[in-house]
Amino acid sequence: MSDSHQTQPTVSHRLVLKFPRHLVDSPVIYRLIKDWNLIFNILKANVEPEQEGVLIIQLSGPRDQYKHALAYLKQQGVDVQTLSRDMRFDTAACTSCGVCVPLCPSGALTMDRDSFLVSFNAEKCIACELCARVCPVKAIALRL
Repeated sequence: MSDSHQTQPTVSHRLVLKFPRHLVDSPVIYRLIKDWNLIFNILKANVEPEQEGVLIIQLSGPRDQYKHALAYLKQQGVDVQTLSRDMRFDTAACTSCGVCVPLCPSGALTMDRDSFLVSFNAEKCIACELCARVCPVKAIALRL
């Protein structure tokens, strides 16, 4: 007897979920786990009572379960977008001052302890733009 969840192709995407005020206190994310066996990792969250909530998550699981879960989110009124924004890191312009490194919540920006050079890992980036706001030489910017 085979488990259909183990043989199905899996998907994994970074998503931006925007919750209307009336859903902020509802267990919407819980249903993704309970009803569809999906795995999620919260990359960034801004959720306050009686205000719109925003979650940036990595959502993974069997393709068909993933599709059903996205349909459920949309049916509930959650605005679902793939994290298509990304940051541009200009290594030629970067002076490796390091101002951005401690502000990066995802660890996408690091400084090599030997060379003192700042490096950027786009796979870890959640496009929060904190780094772009503080970069004195504007070596980091949102790619449009």
